[in-house]
Parts: sequence; C-alpha cells; structure tokens
Amino acid sequence: MADQRLSGVLLVGGASTRFGSPKALARLGGETLAERGWRVLGEACDERLAVGKARDGLPLPFPLVDDGTEVRAALAGLVAGLRAAANDVVVFLPVDNVGMDAPGLRALAAECRDAAVPPTGPLPGAYRRRALPLLERRLAARELRLRDAVAELDAAVVGLDSALLVNVNEPGDLGSWIGRSSSSVRTK
Repeated sequence: MADQRLSGVLLVGGASTRFGSPKALARLGGETLAERGWRVLGEACDERLAVGKARDGLPLPFPLVDDGTEVRAALAGLVAGLRAAANDVVVFLPVDNVGMDAPGLRALAAECRDAAVPPTGPLPGAYRRRALPLLERRLAARELRLRDAVAELDAAVVGLDSALLVNVNEPGDLGSWIGRSSSSVRTK
C-alpha cells in the first residue's frame, strides 16, 4: 500500500437529529468537527473530498460534493465519494468520528480488499472502486443499511483501538472528548 495513492472522503450529510444542530459546525478545541476531519484526511490521503447535501448550505471552508440524493444515508455518501474519487482506494470518515487519526485511516486502507472496516461497523472504513456497482444497486433499490452492503463485499475486519472510533452524538459528548487522545491501531 506504500506506493498506492489514497483518496479520503469526509461525510458531512448526516441529519444531526440528536445533536440538535449540524455536527460539522460544532467546535472541538480550536476547530469545527468538519475542519478536524478535513485535517486528518489531509494527513493520511493524497486527495480529499467532502460529501454531503449542498441544500444544507453549510458554511464549510472547503468544497462540498453533493451526494445527489434525497435520502440521508451513509450509503449515499459512499456512492458519491467513490464516483468522485480519483484513486482506487477511498477511506471514508464521518464528520462526528472525532477519535480517528491518520495512522488509523491508513491501516484501514492497507487492509482493504473490497472494503476494510473496524469490528464495530462499516464506518469509518476503506472501500475500493470495484465495490461501487453493488453500492449503487443497493442505493437505487433503497436498501440503505451500509452494514448489509458490507456483508456482500469481501471485507477485511481491522482491529482499531476503541479511542479511534469515538464519535459524538450529543453536544455533551464533545466535552467528554476534550483531553482524550487517540491510541494505536491493531490490524488483524
């Protein structure tokens, strides 16, 4: 994987219903969650994209690729990201995954067959462009559970430290994250 180029996609299209406002704009330390995710992708990837809903009108400091669908589902973000990415392997980082770091993303990419995911689920994850037809078919059929799509792929399970998988669902989760640090990666 050392000589393979890597694309990274920041997923910013979630509804943020439990959070109460767009998670992408929430602040952690001196940066928004969107800026944090964008920075981490920049440390790990040769190319980075952000995918979400243009109609949300989020004032992001980088361009947004519209996922082109009416549904709010991670699967829509993966399809749009794989279509837009220049490289074969693409890592996907949800904007609320505040624990992830560049080595964790690179570990997912290094283990990617059709996909590589942590034991906890399909995101964050790495996906190859050859997974796109299956993901497109499921999106068109409104079979939106990404976990079910991953079950149809040749997916590696990568042991990542639980600190890397921390996400925020409510504003109080941000406060509990401050002062914590990411740990190491355990690949299987």
